[in-house]
This record gives sequence, structure tokens and C-alpha cells, in this order.
Amino acid sequence: MVAGAGGFIASDLSAFGGTRSAEEIRDAITKPSNANRQGGKMVVTTRGGQHYAGVARNEDNFSIQLQTLDGAFHLFLKSELEGFARQLDSLMPSDYSSTLNAAELNDLVSFLMQATKTGAALSKKSERDDEDQDEDE
Repeated sequence: MVAGAGGFIASDLSAFGGTRSAEEIRDAITKPSNANRQGGKMVVTTRGGQHYAGVARNEDNFSIQLQTLDGAFHLFLKSELEGFARQLDSLMPSDYSSTLNAAELNDLVSFLMQATKTGAALSKKSERDDEDQDEDE
């Protein structure tokens, strides 16, 4: 997701390019499993043998709330599961280094770097609009 648009399963990338070099962004895209990511993939197995994979949105000592890739939320009581485990691999596809050509990869890196600037500009505009609205009231 960037600036409120896009997917829902992964992190908001609106500010991602503002704190990283072009090379760091390129590496995050082409080698996603190398990045230290919070909320990586979790796999849950029910006692009935069903497997669910997604992102743990909530977890405590007794339960796990998992959001699967289709956006559905599933609540599991840990005591009723066969097992659950966090996976080291990323939810992000790992083949972008072979499926994107150099120009496409450069465009994506540029987009992520520009998104930070665009997001900051939109945020400032929104603040000004809010101030203008307060003055009108």
C-alpha cells in the first residue's frame, strides 16, 4: 500500500523510500527473505488437518487472529490447534529479480523513493486544508 491505495496484507510503503538508499530498496525487492520483517508469514494447522497461511494480526497466550492472503480474518484458539509457526520466508514473491527487467526494477525503486515525497506533500496539503476549514467555521 502506498498513500492509502493498494494492498492490505503487507506494510504501508508510503515512507519506505525516505529512509533507504536506492540499493537498499532494490535489495528489499529482489531479496525479500533477507530483510528483517515484522509480522512475517504464519502457518496455522488445525486438528482437522486444514492449513492457513497469512499474517498474524493479533496474538496472545491463548489465541491467534490470522489474516489470510484473500483478506479474510480467522480466529483460532491455540488449545484447539495442531500447531502454528512463524515462517522465515517472506509473503512477498522472491522472484522479482528474474521477472522484472532492469528498467522495471528501476521504475519501482524510483516510485518508492518518490512516494515518500508525494506522501509528505499530500500530508502538508491535508493539514493546510484542515486549517482552512477551521478558519471557515
